[in-house]
Amino acid sequence: MSIPEQRKDNLKALEAQGVIGYGTSFKKSADIGYILENFKEGVNVETAGRLMAVRSHGKTIFADIRDSKGKVQLYIKEGELPKEQFKLFENFDIGDIVGVRGSLFKTRTEEVTVSVKEIKLLSKNLRPLPEKWHGLKDVEMRFRQRYVDLIMNDDARKIFLLRSQLISSTRAFLDEKGFLEVETPMMQAIPGGATAKPFVTHHHALDTKLYLRIAPELYLKKLLVGGFEKVYEVNRNFRNEGISTRHNPEFTMLEVYSAYADYEDMMKLTEGLIVHLAEKLFGKPQILFKDKIINLTPPWKRISMFDLLEKKLKTDFSKLKKDEIKKIATKLKLEIKGIDTEYGLIDKIFDKVIVPDLIDPVFIIDYPSSFCPLAKKKKDNPELSERFELFCATQEVANAYTELNDPIEQRKRFKEQIAKNKKKKPEDTDEMTQIDEDFLRALEYGMPPAGGLGIGIDRLAMIFSNQESIREVILFPQLRPEGKQPK
Repeated sequence: MSIPEQRKDNLKALEAQGVIGYGTSFKKSADIGYILENFKEGVNVETAGRLMAVRSHGKTIFADIRDSKGKVQLYIKEGELPKEQFKLFENFDIGDIVGVRGSLFKTRTEEVTVSVKEIKLLSKNLRPLPEKWHGLKDVEMRFRQRYVDLIMNDDARKIFLLRSQLISSTRAFLDEKGFLEVETPMMQAIPGGATAKPFVTHHHALDTKLYLRIAPELYLKKLLVGGFEKVYEVNRNFRNEGISTRHNPEFTMLEVYSAYADYEDMMKLTEGLIVHLAEKLFGKPQILFKDKIINLTPPWKRISMFDLLEKKLKTDFSKLKKDEIKKIATKLKLEIKGIDTEYGLIDKIFDKVIVPDLIDPVFIIDYPSSFCPLAKKKKDNPELSERFELFCATQEVANAYTELNDPIEQRKRFKEQIAKNKKKKPEDTDEMTQIDEDFLRALEYGMPPAGGLGIGIDRLAMIFSNQESIREVILFPQLRPEGKQPK
């Protein structure tokens, strides 16, 4: 879309009168939000923002400007500011960024207003803002042009302010409990810590293949070996998989590891953290999901995955063979192509028949140990692992377990996992057939018993902001290149 000629003409007219379209700095004495909250009649202020509305009445003009903290009205009157500046305003456009100096007063309707004594153009807008951004039928355009969405959409700005507060409050909570924030590599020689297809890149100086991390888990455990007993990372992960309302190939996770703890301790930590966030952001241990109030007050329910499935489908899945499970999945009309494990099939069925009813927070426990290669087995039932997944508002929010710290058992499980992967297409699994020898070497030095926890920050932000699409809580979600058609 080309730049409208009228906008370019207005810029030329301003430049012809000595106005710099993009070069002038401006020092604010206060943000607009502060001005509104601390109003005093007659106080002089210097502030700046984007011009959002103009109401002209001949020799007087009312206008609105907005910054990141709020919106304030301007009163511009011929004679109250230099004549040439009043004349220049004819070439200002909605969307221009301006700086103003003036004094405060309230109108008869009690609206805080700046009586403008000086106005400066700080940045010219060459593209008209949409009149009704909410009315755009192309929702994807909001994500593609997020900068316009943020200009026009109050709700979008609130979501990302909430997300920022959620992350900073999470850090404060963990810091208070003695956890150390750390950073681990985002490019790894061997991807590990989860089962997912990674993005592949090449480092020319080292002449080696590298992978964008799918999880930071193995590196964080190495820090437990090194003597840091409580660590966490707010990390970016990358998985070369599908895109949906709940999946983005680049996403944010919180991972926490605590020595001398187990998955029971991780449950308590998860409850404490999420309740803390709700109280910090909303003042109470409650959140609104769609039209339902979710009560977060602990303790949260703990329910076996198999118990839920048996209650719903009248079948004990723990005793079924793969072919029997596949028949049930087919009967439920599930897409199971490419799923070749019992747990993969069970997980698909669970998502279909159980997850839509998981509104209040609940810890799902008793996952098969054969599908948890990094978790310890239950002492009273080695067929199950000491693992939980937290579900809330129909979403999986967290995954945690008592960490396996036996290097001999860990090597055995890695070999079993690789054997399974090798049965798949080699071209799809080259990165999934390598053992991380350095991680095993670290375990051989001795890792203390520990609990580990991963929380999906994007999904938590979805729940806290009452959004059903992950794209609403990621500033710049991954999209198909503009103009490119799907295959």
